[in-house]
Amino acid sequence: MSTGIKTVLVVACALVDVDGRVLIAKRPPGRSLAGLWEFPGGKVEVGETPETALIRELEEELGIIVKPACLAPFTFASHAYETFHLLMPLFICRKWEGEVDPREGQEITWVRAVRLGDYEMPPADIPLQAMLRDLL
Repeated sequence: MSTGIKTVLVVACALVDVDGRVLIAKRPPGRSLAGLWEFPGGKVEVGETPETALIRELEEELGIIVKPACLAPFTFASHAYETFHLLMPLFICRKWEGEVDPREGQEITWVRAVRLGDYEMPPADIPLQAMLRDLL
């Protein structure tokens, strides 16, 4: 049975620092879901694997270099928005090269997993909060 709704593959990363905090970024004005906090990442382009897309997005958005071996698949979100269905693998990364530098004008913050619920996030990200709390 087809619903006619397009499935969009987006990849995200829970960057975890040495203190066990997770990086989240605030979506800038002018973008869909502006003002909500999310895990860094982005759309998987044609010809990319989720890992390749995530490595590209982390360099573009945050100026950090991540090696494929440092990405650990953790869980995924599957959420029906009004005009599309989102499938979003979430990877954990504890090791990267460079300093995190928000390159797209986004606000960022490091948050303890138990405090993720204090930040308004897109509906697809909300179930990931409890999973990260249990892990960290």
